[in-house]
Amino acid sequence: MRILPTSPTVKNPPEWFTGDVWLDPVVSPQDEGQRLSAGLVRFSPGARTAWHSHPLGQTLRIVEGTALVQARGGEIVEVSAGQTVYSPPGEEHWHGAAPDSFMTHLALWETPDGEESARWGDHVTDAEYSASSGG
Repeated sequence: MRILPTSPTVKNPPEWFTGDVWLDPVVSPQDEGQRLSAGLVRFSPGARTAWHSHPLGQTLRIVEGTALVQARGGEIVEVSAGQTVYSPPGEEHWHGAAPDSFMTHLALWETPDGEESARWGDHVTDAEYSASSGG
């Protein structure tokens, strides 16, 4: 067993996010064969990811505020603190904060050896986001 060092909070890149989003890395693979990563992600009101997918899926646990989530072609769903969202492998989706509240989620994902943790696409437009939240 070992205590891992605390990583500093980083602002997520605008290429992949709209609005202000900060990441506190929780864990990344420590030893050969491990694939689990996790991060505590804080979204300002209206902030959101771009469309993206994960090769082995992603699980989000909403810990504060209200999240909006959508799978490509699906309805936008409002998710409250205490709820968990699972996106299966390869499913294109986005997630972010409702327009009137901050939102924090714990993101968990695995990455196959030699692959990227996510495949990033286009930004979610204001029109797409507004249609989902009634904003």
